[in-house]
Order: sequence, then C-alpha cells, then structure tokens
Amino acid sequence: MNNKVKFGLSNVYIAPITTSSTEGVTYGTPFHIPGAVNLTLDPEGEAADFHADNIKYFTDTANQGYSGSLEMALITDEFRTKILGETTDTNGAMFENKNDTITDFALGFQIDGDKQNRKFWYYNVSATRPSTNSQTVENSKEPVTDTLNITATPRISDGQVRTYLEESNENKTAYDSFFESVYEKAQSV
Repeated sequence: MNNKVKFGLSNVYIAPITTSSTEGVTYGTPFHIPGAVNLTLDPEGEAADFHADNIKYFTDTANQGYSGSLEMALITDEFRTKILGETTDTNGAMFENKNDTITDFALGFQIDGDKQNRKFWYYNVSATRPSTNSQTVENSKEPVTDTLNITATPRISDGQVRTYLEESNENKTAYDSFFESVYEKAQSV
C-alpha cells in the first residue's frame, strides 16, 4: 500500500542534543511542540561532474544535509528555554541575553499520506532565533505565526542525516513509540 500524495504536518518533537562527538551523540527526552503549520527543508550540497571521453563520465553529489524553515503557531517557552537558552525569573518573565547558548537538537515530525503516515527524525538540527512579528486586528483576527530558520546537517559521529518510518504489521511497536526517543537504526539479529 504506497502513498500517491502527502499532506499535513503534525506531531513536532524536539530532542536536545546533550553530548556530541565523533564517538557518538546522546539526546535528552523529546518534548512536543503543538501548532505545526509548515516545514520546508531543501537539500544542501553541490554536484561535481567529471568529464572524460567527451562525455559526462562521472557525477557525484555531496550530502551536506538540509536547510529551510519550520513555521509554528507559537514557539513555546519550553523550546525557548531548552533550545534557545533563554531564562525566566520567579515571575515567569522570559529573558533573552546576548550570551545565551543555542542547543542543537533532533527534530521529529509526522507527514500524513493518503494511505500511510510517515514519522521522521532529523538527527542534527540547529535553529536561529525567530523574528518577532504581529499585526493589528482589522475586520477579522488572523493568527500570526513564528518561523525558525533551521539547518539539518549530518551527525558528526556517523554521518546520519535523517530517518523515516511508515507503519506496517511488522513494525507497529517501533512506529507507535517512534517519538518516545530519537529513533536509531535497528540492529540485525
């Protein structure tokens, strides 16, 4: 049962990267951000052509991941503190400081299809601070969204960029628990 089309974006999850080295990457517990509106990730990397015998003899492409944007109804305070490094005071006021350290993360989300839904994890994602914008109310109230510019690069430890999974009878348990932690490749038995 293969999809003919895809539509919809939901179930956005963020898992902060707690350690990252050539030895491996560890992630914190994923947390959900409600209000997914739009996601665009364009491939990064150049194609290199080699010509011989008067033809294009060989072509190779460097996979440098993806870059794009994630549009949400509202960037949550949890994302602002855990990823953007902002802090709160005892009154709940949110503070952004020039010395805030932005944390890289894994990005999980679901894209619906006409037959099967797909769940994704991008393993090594960085984000920029969102713009602040709003608008006056005229004849009707139109929601204003927040947009993060994001870059998903290969993981330093093993080069993994992303994974996705569609549900089947054989993988129902893995599919159902896909966002409980960052999904890693199942080992052969």
